[in-house]
Amino acid sequence: MQPKILVIRGGAIGDFLLTLPAVALLREAFPQPWLEILGYEHIVSLAASGGYADGVRSIEYAAMAAFFNPKAELDPQLSAYFGGFQQVVSYLYDPDGFFSGNLRRCGVKNLIEASPKIDPEGEHATRQLARPLESLALYLDAAAGPPLRPGDNETAFAREFLAHAGPRPLVAIHPGSGGERKNWPLERWRELGLGLLARPAGSRPRLLLVGGEADAKAVAALRAAWGVADVLVAENLPLPALGAVLARCSYFLGHDSGISHLAAAVGTPCVLLFGPTDPDLWAPPYPHTEILRAADGFMASLTLETVQSAVDEALAKAGGTR
Repeated sequence: MQPKILVIRGGAIGDFLLTLPAVALLREAFPQPWLEILGYEHIVSLAASGGYADGVRSIEYAAMAAFFNPKAELDPQLSAYFGGFQQVVSYLYDPDGFFSGNLRRCGVKNLIEASPKIDPEGEHATRQLARPLESLALYLDAAAGPPLRPGDNETAFAREFLAHAGPRPLVAIHPGSGGERKNWPLERWRELGLGLLARPAGSRPRLLLVGGEADAKAVAALRAAWGVADVLVAENLPLPALGAVLARCSYFLGHDSGISHLAAAVGTPCVLLFGPTDPDLWAPPYPHTEILRAADGFMASLTLETVQSAVDEALAKAGGTR
């Protein structure tokens, strides 16, 4: 029987992508066993499309709640599911040990309890999240390159989605994040975009405005301000498809957000704006990522001139769509 490994990871997009180097480490060390990820399906599907997981399963299953009760009757099917793995790595927050105790009740013998909590005084989050795998003699080296490569279906989608983008540099802009305090003022994004679109034809990029459900108002406002002639919109795309689209962009501009982590993970050069969060802990850990940080932690302190200068340098390096 083929041995099986399960990684359990909840959290948001950025949380998962910061854990992806650890998943890649497992995949590289154990290429033959079946590797499955239990998490939010729309997020962990990134690992499946990128070749790091053989299967994914949704964590949003009502019977899971009983596993956080030490005296609960456990769902037989879910118990058999967990018991079928020879190695389980759990990143679920489990301070009382109830979940891990119930996994052992299901017959899980090899369990690594990897806390999702990050020490704010510690090393980069990626390294903290990979540290528990050292019990398997797996050690995360410095990131050699992007960990996420879009699958063939997603690449074909991106090629068709951007078929009319033309040869000019394509600059993706995501004006949102998980919290308002982490966002650069929308008026600054408006002015930055207008400045890019006002450039002479020979040096004017195309803009790709990226947004999800939480960004609807910002996307609508920028679409209205920038017009449609040189602006494409990627709104509410599935994450694997969006990753493939971002992989074909010349540059990405954004904040401390899950979408920024996605852009960096597929290898797109990024200029990312940070304010209240520490980039030494939370920024994508890749050399193609440039960080602009507000010294006082307030995003409004990042001037339009500072960001424009970084964008100018980025565009000077950029060719066409990749």
